[in-house]
Amino acid sequence: MPFPQNFLWGGATSAAQYEGAFDAGGRGKSHMDYIRYFTPAERAQGKNGHNVTPEMLEELLAHEDEINFPYRRGTDFYHRYREDIALFAEMGFKCFRMSISWSRLFPTGEETEPAADGVRFYHDVFRELHAHGIEPLVTMVHYEVPFALTQKYNGWESPKLIELFCRYTKFLIDEYADEVTYWLTFNEINMIWNRPYLGGGMLVDRSERDRLTCIHQALHHQFVASALTVAYAHEHAPQCKVGNMFARLQTYPMTCNPGDVLESLENDNLNLFYCDVMAKGAYPQRMRNYYRDHAVEIDWVPGYEEILRKGTVDFISFSYYFSAPVTCDPEKRERPELFTKKLRNPYLEYSEWGWSIDPTGLRVTLNVLWDRYGIPCFISENGIGVDEAPDADGRVRDPYRMSYLRAHIEAIAGAIDDGVDVMGYTPWGCIDLVSCGTVEMRKRYGFIYVDADDEGRGTYDRSRKDSFYWYQRVIATNGADLSDWEK
Repeated sequence: MPFPQNFLWGGATSAAQYEGAFDAGGRGKSHMDYIRYFTPAERAQGKNGHNVTPEMLEELLAHEDEINFPYRRGTDFYHRYREDIALFAEMGFKCFRMSISWSRLFPTGEETEPAADGVRFYHDVFRELHAHGIEPLVTMVHYEVPFALTQKYNGWESPKLIELFCRYTKFLIDEYADEVTYWLTFNEINMIWNRPYLGGGMLVDRSERDRLTCIHQALHHQFVASALTVAYAHEHAPQCKVGNMFARLQTYPMTCNPGDVLESLENDNLNLFYCDVMAKGAYPQRMRNYYRDHAVEIDWVPGYEEILRKGTVDFISFSYYFSAPVTCDPEKRERPELFTKKLRNPYLEYSEWGWSIDPTGLRVTLNVLWDRYGIPCFISENGIGVDEAPDADGRVRDPYRMSYLRAHIEAIAGAIDDGVDVMGYTPWGCIDLVSCGTVEMRKRYGFIYVDADDEGRGTYDRSRKDSFYWYQRVIATNGADLSDWEK
């Protein structure tokens, strides 16, 4: 296997889904604290906690004490971080991707001084990681926006959030640069188009703008805020490396019909537009054409061209879970901006949540990104969610997870052999946490099982799944031994 000796093997989490303790240490509420749980049966009826409307939010606020908000619990990293980091170290992690909760440091987002308990907590976490030889990879905002900013400014629709975000991120750089080398500004920045409340902390129905314009106005503010943050880090902490992070959807033409090929190209360009801005420092002409053709009128931040040019990222970070075929057939064509597609690829298997399993697509993606941008790549999320539980022996036997990850690691090795500069690999949800897509514990990704259910019942005790030992060996051999593991 061609993995370099400094390859960053590890795992990934987010504060909102993992940290818990939403009411401890002076933390303020984030907008994700108002995303509620719906049962699978309710979701089958079209109910979705992410699609928050002003009316829905009013109802949530009126009955807050009666509603199940799983993100508020997470799986209690806040109180168990030493135990969890020890488990990560036992697996051999070189890197741990985590995020900082903006509202744990600045409860409303408008404070000029951070909350001391929050500042101390993250210092403690970083010191614990370094004590075990683990490098933190820190996402500054993994979706979370202080809820007060959603209420007062409609989240990222307002340019005020550029100022407040940069106050927050400058503090992060100044305070933690000696403990954190690798940073990401926004998690899956492109998801704002699909789920504007989740990705932008805003309710589009509150806006005077039309939906598409509201979303892209907010995105413009995020681009500017990210670029200003990158430029600040480069000037004040040059030892730090700052990357972007987007959700990659590798698409294929459904047939060799040239129309399908063009449809795939257009989908690809929309998906990579975010990297174009953050890695190349400018809006591509095709996106300006898109805005023109769809009557999207952006209030451009003064001097944004120079800001974007000066604030380009050092590496490309992305999540990769599945690929999708696309077609120009008007009866089957799906909107290019939709991230999850309904059209199925007959050559692939699918998970129980309907996501295709396509490791070759990861190798294709890595080559595409390297050829297009020429800067290092980092796979910051990848994995398979499964409804699973310990057997009578108290053991979670998960050969399906090992098989999934093995194939994707082989694909990464292939891309490295192709010449792609790959920095690291942090599979998602290395310890069980609340799923983002479905807001539930039932969809589990981890190497470590957490005894908790969708209602928050359970001991929250940790136990090692079979894949824990398998991944331990993968890291110990630097990817050379991917064989099956049996206890």
